[in-house]
Formats: sequence, structure tokens, C-alpha cells
Amino acid sequence: MSILALSAITNTRLKIPGAEPWHADPQDPAVSVMTDFREHASVTVAETAKIDEALEHMKHAGVRSAFAIDHQNRVVVGLITAYDITGEKPMQYMQSAAIPRREVLVCDIMHTLSELRVVDVKQIERATVADVSKLFSEWPLTHIPVVETHEDGERHLRGLLSAAKVKRLLSTPGTQHGHKTASGPEFVGTKVAQQHAGQMETRRSSPA
Repeated sequence: MSILALSAITNTRLKIPGAEPWHADPQDPAVSVMTDFREHASVTVAETAKIDEALEHMKHAGVRSAFAIDHQNRVVVGLITAYDITGEKPMQYMQSAAIPRREVLVCDIMHTLSELRVVDVKQIERATVADVSKLFSEWPLTHIPVVETHEDGERHLRGLLSAAKVKRLLSTPGTQHGHKTASGPEFVGTKVAQQHAGQMETRRSSPA
């Protein structure tokens, strides 16, 4: 006999799987505004991909950032955002390397792992949305990766926090249904990128 047993659903309504909040209050749990990689697959690009190809991949996936990966070793080595590709970074690298834009690769302008600043998921589980908002106000970042530390001490990517997303959720009035389907990781960037976030939000119908 199977050790598994079936049962009936007594609820008349169930939450949409993978749905993210449409509105957040400052005292809501911080995890409610985190893109959880256990629920949403992260978007990746090869570190050797050309930047404009990476941007098209992000657009096709409906996101504005992607983790750069080393295909040979199957590991994450950095993060690239649409802000990086459409900002000043490519031109600066083109001038320093004396190459045309079509030759600029993701690894040339991405945020390497050593450049990223992260927060542990255990801290997020004890924090509120207000705490996350305050963290972004104290650091010149648009996004912060969330990591999970395993028993062996190794850190793994667990999720992503977005300044633009937090700001949008805090400023958006609640709706009757209270949720909106969304997916995809967020960006990491500088204050310059953050200034452009609002403009990109209004031009895109997909979530940040």
C-alpha cells in the first residue's frame, strides 16, 4: 500500500501559485517583496555573450537583469542589467579597450560577485518591508541579491530585492484581489540607474 494519501480541498479559493503582491504595507514581511528563486526561475546569460544579445534576451524574458554564468563550470560569476547595457558602461569600455560596441561582452561590464552586496535570507525572514526600504536608502544600489547559507557554510542565491519594486509596491494602492502575477529577477545598479527606474517602469507593462 502506498504511503501517500489523497485528500479533498475544502477551500473554495486558492492563491495563484507564484503570484506576487500588488501592494505592500511597511510592516508587511520583507519576504513578500523578495523575488524568491524557489518560485521563480532566474534568467541567465553567458558571460561571453555580446551585451546587445544579452539585452534582447532579457527583453524576450520580460526582465531587466540576468545572472552571468560560466557555461563550462556551470556557475554564476556576476550580474548584468539593462541599466548597465543602456548606460555609460559600454562606451567607457569601448574607449578604454579601443573596440566597437558589437565586441563588448557581458563580462566586460557586468557586476562581478565581489562587487555585489548581499543579505542573508534569515535576516529577510525577520525583517519588514520598511526595513528593506531603509536598507536601499542607506546603500547606492537598485537591487540586492539574497543568499542562503547551507549547513556546510556555502552560500547559494535564494532571491533578489529591488528598490524600484519596493517603492512601487509601497506606493500602489491595494486592490480587491490583492495580487498580481509576476516573475523574474530584479536589477543591481548604481544611483544613476535608480534615476532611470521610474522612466522604465512607465514604459513597461511587465513588473520590475
